[in-house]
Amino acid sequence: MSFLVGWVAYVSAFFSTSAVVVGLTGAVAPALGLEGTLSRRLAAVGLVTGLALVVASGVRLSARVWTVLTVLKLLPLLLLLAAFAVARGALPAPAPAAPEAAWLRAGLTVMFAYQGFEIVPVIAGQVRSSARAVPRATLGSLLLAIALYVGLALACVRTLPALASSPAPLADAAGVLGGAALARLVKWGTSLSALGIAFGMLVTTPRYLSALAAGQRRLGGLDRVSPAGVPLRALAVTWALVSAIVSLGELAELFALSSIAVLMQYGVSAAALAALAGRRRLGLRPRDAWPALPTLAVAAALVAFGATAREALVAAATVLVGLGLLRLAPPRAGGTARAA
Repeated sequence: MSFLVGWVAYVSAFFSTSAVVVGLTGAVAPALGLEGTLSRRLAAVGLVTGLALVVASGVRLSARVWTVLTVLKLLPLLLLLAAFAVARGALPAPAPAAPEAAWLRAGLTVMFAYQGFEIVPVIAGQVRSSARAVPRATLGSLLLAIALYVGLALACVRTLPALASSPAPLADAAGVLGGAALARLVKWGTSLSALGIAFGMLVTTPRYLSALAAGQRRLGGLDRVSPAGVPLRALAVTWALVSAIVSLGELAELFALSSIAVLMQYGVSAAALAALAGRRRLGLRPRDAWPALPTLAVAAALVAFGATAREALVAAATVLVGLGLLRLAPPRAGGTARAA
C-alpha cells in the first residue's frame, strides 16, 4: 500500500505540473506571438526543458530561483487585496448565484487547489534545522494559502457580476479596482505565479519517484542523487513524462486529471488508514479509521459524477501502471519487499 500511495502522489504531481505549464503557455502565448496549437505545445515543451535544466543545476540555485518567483508572484496579489480592502465599502452587493447543474464537475476542478502543502516535507532532508523549519513551513503555507484564496475569491465575487464568464477573473477584478495598470500587473503576476508553481513542482516531483526507488523495490537506479543534491535520473523521467503530456493534453482535461489524481491520493491514503487501524498497527485502533469513510465517499462521488469516462480511464490506467511497476520491480537485496 505504501508504494501505491507514493506512486499516486507522483502521478498527481506530474499531472499538476503539466496542467500549470499548459495553462501558463496558453496565457502568455498571445503576448509572445504564438499562434496555433503546435507552436503553443512546442513552447510548453521548451518551458519544461528550461525549468528542468535549472533544477538539474542543483538545490542551491533552485532554492534561490524559487524564492524570487514566490516574492514576485505574491506582490501583485497583495496589491489586489489592498485595492479591494480600500474599495470594498463602495462595491454593490453580489447578485444571487444562478442554479447550476454541474456542481460535481465544479467540485472536481476545485480539488486542484487542494494540493501543494504536501511538497514542503519532500526536500526536508536537504533543509537546515528541518525538524523545526518543515512543520512551520507546512502550517505557514496552509494558513497563507487559505487567507489568499478567501480574500481573492471574495474580491472577484464582489467585483465581477459576470464572474462565471470571465476568462481572467483576477486581472478583470484588478481592472475594476485599480484600472488598467493594476490589471496588467496582476495579469503578469498570475503568470509568474504559474511559473513559480511549475518550477516548484519540477523541483519536488522527481523526489517522489526517487523515494519510491529508494524503498524495498529497485527501479533502475532512480534513487541516485547527484553531488548537487538532485535525483537526475528521476528528473529525466519526470521531464519526459511532463513533456509528453503537455504535447498531447488539453488544459481542461489536464486540470481534471490532476484533480482526480489528488482524489486518488486522498483515497489511497484513507484506505491505508483504514487498513492500519483494522490491523491495530502504529498504535491505531479500528475506531480511528472513521475519517476514511467520508473521504472515500466524497472522492468516489466526485470521480464518478464529475469526471468524464476518458478522464476516469486515464486515471485508472495510471494506478495500473503503478501496480505493474510494483510487480515487475525486483526487490532490494536484504529487504522484505512486502506490498502492504
